[in-house]
Amino acid sequence: MHRLVTAAVATVLTAASVPLLGSTTAVAADAVTTTDGCLQSVPDPGTTAPVDICFTLFRPAGATKDQPVPMVLHSHGWGGSRTTDPSAFAYLTDAGFGVLSFDQRGFGESGGHAYIENPDVEGKDVQEIVDLVAAQDWVKKQKPGDPVLGAIGGSYGGGYQFVGAFSELRDTGATRFDALVPEITWNSLTDSLFPQGVPRTEWASALTAAALPTDALPPIVLQGFAEAAATGNVPSYLYDFLDKNGPEWHVRQGRKLDIPVLFSQGETDNLFPLHQGLENFAGALTDKARARSIFVGYNGGHTLPALAPAGSNFDIPLATSDACSPVLGSPNFADLGLRFLQQNLQGRKSGLTGFGAYHLTTAGGRCVTVPSVTPSKDVPLGEVVSTVGAGAPIAYPVAQGPLTIAGTPSLDATLTTLGLDNRAFLALSVGTSPLDAKIVQNNMLPIRENGLVIDKPRTGVELPSVAVDVPAGQTLFLTVSPISDMAAGFGSRVVGAMRMRDVVLHLPVTQN
Repeated sequence: MHRLVTAAVATVLTAASVPLLGSTTAVAADAVTTTDGCLQSVPDPGTTAPVDICFTLFRPAGATKDQPVPMVLHSHGWGGSRTTDPSAFAYLTDAGFGVLSFDQRGFGESGGHAYIENPDVEGKDVQEIVDLVAAQDWVKKQKPGDPVLGAIGGSYGGGYQFVGAFSELRDTGATRFDALVPEITWNSLTDSLFPQGVPRTEWASALTAAALPTDALPPIVLQGFAEAAATGNVPSYLYDFLDKNGPEWHVRQGRKLDIPVLFSQGETDNLFPLHQGLENFAGALTDKARARSIFVGYNGGHTLPALAPAGSNFDIPLATSDACSPVLGSPNFADLGLRFLQQNLQGRKSGLTGFGAYHLTTAGGRCVTVPSVTPSKDVPLGEVVSTVGAGAPIAYPVAQGPLTIAGTPSLDATLTTLGLDNRAFLALSVGTSPLDAKIVQNNMLPIRENGLVIDKPRTGVELPSVAVDVPAGQTLFLTVSPISDMAAGFGSRVVGAMRMRDVVLHLPVTQN
């Protein structure tokens, strides 16, 4: 429960007797009114004290009980804090939306630790925020307690959207969100941070460092990352801590969202890669919702340079990083998001097209639209051999250009290993020869096999999802490497070898 302590704020935020702390500022007589406050949410697990979740509420000019407006929630990325400057949301408030930006648990002025979008913790925080919004008499509602509601935000600011909507679906059978616009966020935290149980070292270190100034992470997470760094293996308690914290867990429980979602996912993102967004689009929505949703992939996101092996697109020009928003009629993704919210929250005809499809910017900056990202062509490669633990990458030729790949490749193989914990890293690459072939859009994924095995079948081994035009005169390669700098220190701890026979590569080839 919240406590109401400021009479001045009560005049703005007392509907349904919602208690909060805060102050109100009229930015201009005919402009946005801002209100800063905090509400109380559930205690951190294992504690009893309620946790403050702090926010800034932006009420647009003309929003009244008689002329209510839809609301858009916003929150920040990992290590950040809420936005308090009204000009940052002028494109929304000028279009007739209210906005609420909030500090997530463990960050900014909010209390507690960050449980990394746990449905029993941050899920409850978001539900409290929605209750607060629903109590404002100037917010448009579909029925009492159910505001007309959208959400925006990237990375961790995309994670709150899914934990809020899915936790409501779990707890009440329906969500009060009417449309989401998540950017560069995840489907599964464990698959993102520890694909095949191999930690992404650089990102684990960066995320831990970003949380230190506010002591945001619970001790169990810090302990888990330290143990993984020391042993090369992820402790089971860390998996258990993170397992619920993403759409993939809810889908496993049989839940899917039945609301439209506009996705933006980074293709050169090597924390939450393109595949994470593709999984959300394909698996986290009902068929009906997907038909009303749009997927946009661009060259960007959480991007660290891939140097070992060498990657491409780290320095792609901004002008060509998102070729698909312009194809869909907007100069940038923010404008596309505004049109999406106008259509779904205000009922305006905004001329949107491209529903139910994947719109992917290739590594060269061209927009490719495809109805599916699953493989459509099989390419036999024969035998592929790699050292593990040490050695140089090897690039195996796959196909000559021109051709376009857009989606998620995979391979089947018969595996023989000569080590104790065998880890090699796979990716598609493009070049004129094996010597200059560069990893497409910076990502590699591990193939891992424990112990000695002889002729063990492995099917459906996924490679990083990509969108790339292979021009005439260049070749598409499969690069196999014993190391990847995204997982520095977490290749095989013992030198050995991995042989894959009867390799068949499955490619999502498109004619677009």
